[in-house]
Amino acid sequence: MNSDTLMLYKLMILYILSRVNFPLTNAQLTVFILEKGYTNYFNIQQVISDLISDSFITVKTVRNSSLYRITDSGLETLRLFDHLISQGIKDDIETYLRENKYELREDVSMPADYYQVKKGAFAAHLGVIERGTRIIDLTLVVTTEEEA
Repeated sequence: MNSDTLMLYKLMILYILSRVNFPLTNAQLTVFILEKGYTNYFNIQQVISDLISDSFITVKTVRNSSLYRITDSGLETLRLFDHLISQGIKDDIETYLRENKYELREDVSMPADYYQVKKGAFAAHLGVIERGTRIIDLTLVVTTEEEA
């Protein structure tokens, strides 16, 4: 992959993260780029890794999900190189975010998970996060995996 193409993918991810006021998961970043056919999964993962290494985005792992946010350095870089992203790509991103914003926010604001605590007992864990603060953290023990 040539360096101009790699830079464009980095700028696209920075642009996506700059347009939301909540973190996005790896899957959320990946699905848009894959659905539009811009590149493949492996290139996206390479770009995300590079952005983390360059401190343009941060990653926080919460309940087995990686949540990404743009840093001040990432915002400054985007400001300087924003003109390299075509208006068509920006329009695609804006449309995707507008059509999916509620679902994107919901995915990261109510993390849920379950695990087996012993034979015949499962713990179902739910959290509710609002503006970056966990306001509910609930764990229920149930008897079947289906209930969890």
